[in-house]
Order: sequence, then C-alpha cells, then structure tokens
Amino acid sequence: MTVGAGISVSNRRLNVLGENILSDVHENIIVTPASGGLLTNGAFIGVQSDQIGSRRVFPVGKLQTVEGHLQTFCHRERKKMPDMLNWFGWCTWDAFYTNVTAEGVKQGLESLEQGGIPAKFVIIDDGWQSVGMDPTSEKAQADNSANFANRLTNIKENHKFQKDGKEGERVEDPAMGISHIVTEIKDQHSVKYVYVWHALAGYWGGVRPGMAGMEHYESKMAYPVSSPGVKSNEPCDALNSITKTGLGLVNPEKVYNFYNELHSYLASAGIDGVKVDVQNILETLGAGHGGRVKLARKYHQALEASISRNFRDNGIISCMSHNTDGLYSAKRTAVIRASDDFWPRDPASHTIHIASVAYNTIFLGEFMQPDWDMFHSLHEMAEYHGAARAVGGCAIYVSDKPGQHDFNLLKKLVLPDGSILRAKLPGRPTRDCLFSDPARDGKSLLKIWNLNDHNGVVGVFNCQGAGWCKVGKKNLIHDEQPGTITGIIRAKDVDYLPRVAGDRWNGDAVVYSHLHGELVYLAKNTSLPITLKAREYEVFTVVPVKQLSNKTVFAPIGLTKMFNSGGAIKELNDEAEKPGTVNIKVRGCGVFGAYSSVRPKRIQVDAKEAEFEYDEASGLITFDLQVPEKEMYLWNVTVEL
Repeated sequence: MTVGAGISVSNRRLNVLGENILSDVHENIIVTPASGGLLTNGAFIGVQSDQIGSRRVFPVGKLQTVEGHLQTFCHRERKKMPDMLNWFGWCTWDAFYTNVTAEGVKQGLESLEQGGIPAKFVIIDDGWQSVGMDPTSEKAQADNSANFANRLTNIKENHKFQKDGKEGERVEDPAMGISHIVTEIKDQHSVKYVYVWHALAGYWGGVRPGMAGMEHYESKMAYPVSSPGVKSNEPCDALNSITKTGLGLVNPEKVYNFYNELHSYLASAGIDGVKVDVQNILETLGAGHGGRVKLARKYHQALEASISRNFRDNGIISCMSHNTDGLYSAKRTAVIRASDDFWPRDPASHTIHIASVAYNTIFLGEFMQPDWDMFHSLHEMAEYHGAARAVGGCAIYVSDKPGQHDFNLLKKLVLPDGSILRAKLPGRPTRDCLFSDPARDGKSLLKIWNLNDHNGVVGVFNCQGAGWCKVGKKNLIHDEQPGTITGIIRAKDVDYLPRVAGDRWNGDAVVYSHLHGELVYLAKNTSLPITLKAREYEVFTVVPVKQLSNKTVFAPIGLTKMFNSGGAIKELNDEAEKPGTVNIKVRGCGVFGAYSSVRPKRIQVDAKEAEFEYDEASGLITFDLQVPEKEMYLWNVTVEL
C-alpha cells in the first residue's frame, strides 16, 4: 500500500519521522520510495512472498506499540466491560421511535415478562429529552427532516417522562421526573440497568444557544463541512439537514461541564448508562477548534471523564463512531456499535448487516466489544439475526413492539433469569473467510467464530445476494435467487480453541449442529461439509475431546436448545476426584448434551441421580436440567464413565 513519506523499517521497527511506531515487524515487510506521478513524496510498504499472487496474511507489527506511542487510547482487553452485556435487553426505538413515553416503557417490559423472557436492561432511546427548534431549524419542517433540526433546550426529561407531566410545563421536583419511571421498572420488573440515548453534541442539532439555564455551556452555531468523498459516496439525510440548519456546538472548554451535569442528573435518577450517538459529526466541525482530531479528543476526554464519575459500571454504548479520531481517543469506552442500523423493512439489509459487523469487528474488536444493534424477535430474518448475535459475544437486545414477540426464538438466546450465554470475545470471521466476499461472490459462506470457557462456537451464514450499489448509493439486492453454497467446518475454525482445550488435547473434537441436532466426531485436521441455501444459517458448538485414564473419550456440549450451547459450561474438571469421573458446573436449564465413547455408569446433578439417554451410534448423552431457583445458579454435574 502507498503511505506517506518519512516512513522507514530498520531493526524490525517501523519508524515515522524518526519515531518508533511498530515493533516486531516481520522480516519480509519492505518500504521503498515511490516514484512517478503524484507519488513522488510518498513510499510503498509491502511484503515479499515466496508465492506469486500470495493472499497470505503477514503481520506488519503490533498495534499495542501504537497504543504505547500515542497514549490516547486503550485496547479492549484493558477496558472494563459493562455488566449489561451479560443480560437480555429491550430498546424502545423500533417499538415507539421518538413517540416513546414512560407508559410505553412499562408496556414493553410487561409484554416480555409475560412470555417468560424478562428484560434485565432497557435502553430508552431518542424521545425522552427536552428539545425544540429555533427560527433556523424550523425551515427543516419543509423537507421532512425536522427531528434532525431539533436542539437540546434542557438537560432534563420532557413532559412524557415526568409523572403526570403536561406539554409546555416543567416539574422541578426530581422525584417527579424520569426518576419515577426508572424506580418503578427496577422495583416492579427487576430491571438491573437502564440506559438513555443522547447525541454526542447533546441532540442531533446540538444544544440551542442562549437557552435559559444552559448559557454557561457557551453553545454556538456551527455548520458541518464534509469531505468530498463522504458527500459523493454516502448521502445522509441527517447530515444534509444538519449542514443546512447548523448545530449548536458546546464550547470544547465547557463540554465536560455539560456532560457532567447531564450525567449526574441522570445518575441521580437511577440511570446506569448512556447510548451516545451521532459521534462522527465532530469530524465535520474542526474549523476554528484546532482541527477535527483536537476537537474529537477534547470531547471524548470530557465524555469519558463524566462517564467514569457518574456511571460506575462504565455504562456507555458508542454509536455512529467509526471515525479514527474517536477510536484513537477512547481510553475507557468499551462497547461500540459495529454496524449500520437494523432495518426491519429493508430486505436488502439483513445479510449485509451480518457480514459487515463480522468484518468490521476484525478492526473494531481490538478497541472495544462490538455491538450488533437491536433486532426484532418476530421477523422473517429473526433467527438469522439471533444466531449471529449469539456468536458475536455482544449484548443481546430486541426492539419488539409490545405483544409482538417470538418467545421460542428468544428462549434460544435468553435463560429464564434474563441472563444470556455470552461468548468471551468479539465474533470474527474465520481465517479462511478473510479474503472472500460472502455477500457478492456467489460461492462463499461466512463463518464467524468465538470462544467460550471450555469450547468454541462457529456460526455459518449464507449472506449472498445483496450489497452496496456504487451508482444508487444504497444497499440493493443484486441476485433475487442466490444459489445454494457448500463449505466446511473444522475444529481449527475456532482460532483460540487450543487455549481452552488443555495441554493433553490431541486435536480431535466433536461438533454439534444447533438446527439439525447432529453430533459428529472430527479427528484432527478433518472437516465437516455444510450446505446452506440463501439466507440460511447454522450454528456449531465445537468441543475438544478429553481422553480419560480408562481410555474413555468425553466432551461436554452444553445446553443443546440454545444457540451458544457451550456457553453454559463454566467449569470442567476431569478425574479430579477419581478416575473415570468428570465434574462440570453448568449455568441454565433445559436439555444438556455431551459426547461419550461409552454409556455412562451414572450421572448426578447436585448429588442427585439423574435419568439420561444415550445414543450408541453417535455417542450423544442427554438429560434435563430444571429451572434453578437462584439467579445465575451453577449446577454441579458429575458424570461417571
């Protein structure tokens, strides 16, 4: 690739203008001066390979070195993950859009609870804030972009979230504000975490200058200036509206005061975190503030300082925030939306959504835990979306309207106590998918891998048929009937499987398919074929086998009715107490499955004999685990072989 001048490689270090940026640079990475045309002031960085046309991946260096050099951001592993990631959630957006009310929030929670799937975290999306127009923004009403032209007029909630609130009136008693609904849903519905939405600039149109009680933020009108590339490649109604009507930008020197006063009010009302949207807008507002990087750094430092002070669980979801200015300024923020929105009524969007998040995660997953956005449980592509989130390692939350749920689907994702079986890492494409195009090439499946405590999971998706149209500047279906595609599953698709398999692992594994309920034993370096039609998926639990001292081979699968079956296994000890015995700690309820080369002599659950079935042909053991009385309870399972 072509890079700027001043870059050199020596002694396995990549230097920029004399400063060491990357260490441990691979020996076949080369930098040569560019020549001719517009490249005379640049250089070319590439790789020498012994294979012509090689598509192998070569590491250039370690991103950790960039972290140490810049000291402006941190890697995901060093950040505190908010606990809301481990629980099922509900977002108000698609259910109510900006018409959301306190009563609507209660309706949504009650509806899910009645179906046995309680939401333990809630996101009150756009629609709770006090906003309004000024003479400039009122022009936007003519072109149907009025909401983007609204500006924040008060840091407190609007009348819809005040107890017995009336439009045009403000209740000053904090107990009568948003606090009343937060307290009610936590007390009556056992909700653990409540987040609310706000834009990085306060609202889409910023903070209205000169508003009573907000003068000290020193908001001034600013007008975005987009780069020509963004203008020509991604038309955006929101950006077009804000460009016309402007944005009330809080003085960067006062923005910490703004965030802290907003967040401290929310925290005092029982709010646990915020979804901070519209972050990329800062890259269009750098003029007069020292440039976009300086402006972004000022805002993000203030935002993170306020989050740290007011939300002890690091309660923030970062949205519309893929600009590098923000990524390289985030020391604390641990969750980032990795995709465009979930578009329930756009048939072209669903396969693209899954593919784009998976590939975006290769980069974004180094900084934060990618968020896959909400989805609808009652939708023709609901299982497809649900399976992807199960392997994504992300928060799982829906935006169903009250009464419109598929509880059979949700039970594959959520346990009766509202917890989920979340995988440990950001879900990423398998190595053999890195240089394929599973949305457009007509021949490739997308495989996404993740890791649990003692096994792995691979989701396989046929994403063919739709993509971004360079002419129409939108997602389009380019193949109405994409064909059936066949690929393979291997144990080594789970990149980090050796990390949890143990030192004695010989490379053999068992693979359990969620939809077909089939168990297959895979010897080391062998594979299993998988064939999917358009928009079909399958999820495989991949379990390294253990050979016991009595020559029995055993592998616990987990809760077979869940998408991420293996996430239920929290502890695994073989022959710790006596030969031929395996002890497992399991979270959840339902059908538990395991592989054994022989019929077990006995199975106990919490020291009580358990009835089980054993299939001689496949080696599959199954038995039932009841719904535990305690939240996050771990069953003690003993298998004697």
